[in-house]
Amino acid sequence: MITRFAPSPTGHLHIGGARTALFNYLLARRENGRFVLRIEDTDAQRSRPEYTESILGAMEWLGLSWDGEPVFQRARADLHRQRAQWLLDQGRAYWCHCRPEDIEASRQRALAEGGKPRYDGRCRDLGLGPAPGGVIRFKGPLDGQVGWTDLIKGPIVFEASELDDLVILRSDGLPTYNMAVVVDDADMGITDVLRGDDHVNNTPRQILLYQALGAPLPNFGHLPMILGSDKARLSKRHGATSVMAYREMGYLPQALVNYLARLGWSHGDQEIFGLAEMEGLFGLRNVGRSAAVFNPEKLDWLNAHYIKETPPGALGGLLAPFLAARGLAVPGPEVLAKIAATLRERSKTLAEMAAKAEFYLVGLPAIDPASAKKLLTAEGKGILARWREALAVPPGDHGGFEGLLRGLSADLAAKPGAVAQPLRLALTGSTASPGLFEVIDVLGPEAVARRIAAAIALEP
Repeated sequence: MITRFAPSPTGHLHIGGARTALFNYLLARRENGRFVLRIEDTDAQRSRPEYTESILGAMEWLGLSWDGEPVFQRARADLHRQRAQWLLDQGRAYWCHCRPEDIEASRQRALAEGGKPRYDGRCRDLGLGPAPGGVIRFKGPLDGQVGWTDLIKGPIVFEASELDDLVILRSDGLPTYNMAVVVDDADMGITDVLRGDDHVNNTPRQILLYQALGAPLPNFGHLPMILGSDKARLSKRHGATSVMAYREMGYLPQALVNYLARLGWSHGDQEIFGLAEMEGLFGLRNVGRSAAVFNPEKLDWLNAHYIKETPPGALGGLLAPFLAARGLAVPGPEVLAKIAATLRERSKTLAEMAAKAEFYLVGLPAIDPASAKKLLTAEGKGILARWREALAVPPGDHGGFEGLLRGLSADLAAKPGAVAQPLRLALTGSTASPGLFEVIDVLGPEAVARRIAAAIALEP
């Protein structure tokens, strides 16, 4: 089995394309086959090197390793022209000199008369040769049917009369999409073509080209589209659609891969899958025929799971660039690991974790005014003074931090929460934070003493 993913470098890799890449990757790995990456860059005006780099980077980040070097379609233009000439020589193609505006006028007339907006074939039997502005068209059948058994959708049939004579070589000598795809897939031995169902209408045209070229047909499978929560096709108005945008927002690749796999594929009721596990389980029988709905909350849930599962040292390394992006000084690996350990149970993304970690890395935290009014009263500052005295002695001498808290609560005849909250506010600027013992351990005694002093000195 040989599958392929063939993106056009006219934009970044989006969610739908990434799912297609993933399913092709899994299909090939499940069958011990090959997974090929082909960059379809024949659109010279819209293709950009930076998009190629972005696509390759996204594939690598997701862990979807391809076999061999990436293939660039534009470099194969000579082969495409040779195949087009061969179809001409066989009488399966012809030169067309029609001007684009004449073709458009003909299509509009057909629509006005209740017909299909297809090329009317006026150059089909004229025996024309090359000419400035001329194109080569495929001479398709005028009747009969074209069909296949789709790997996902089942039997699909088109009437040949609905398919006009498509252009296979443009006037600039470059192939059209359908021609280049068929020539490349046939030449590269692609056995299974798995792609989005927006390509269903291309498939009968491509089947006719395969047959005219004498090439074996691959298996075709068309994945249902991905919808937004409003059941409209997923677009920017639903949020980020670019894979790299999710990376920048602090999602982990294993979470996004897991989520993309579950957009249309299932294995019982299981929700959590590693990539290696999916390679052994994936099969097209469990790919649904209906559209999948993108659910950001489900992705957040998965990402939170994988953040919790990541060891603190590794998580700290992942967190570092998000701290730097906020203009914070990034501490060393040991402190980063401690920070990550305190926040991994309460963060859905790395970006959220970086925001929550900010209080650790500033000189003094910004104390919430409403909380200060409530907690930094004369009584609250008295509690902080007692904390400052108590924390001057290593917590181990008190039987640990919990023992220290219990002791102060007993001395002050107050509940532990009432004793802990002024300290929490002084150290973090908020009444909600990781455990106080962990916060004190990360900050260190000097920063703790400085923050307590600043809170005591804070004007009411």
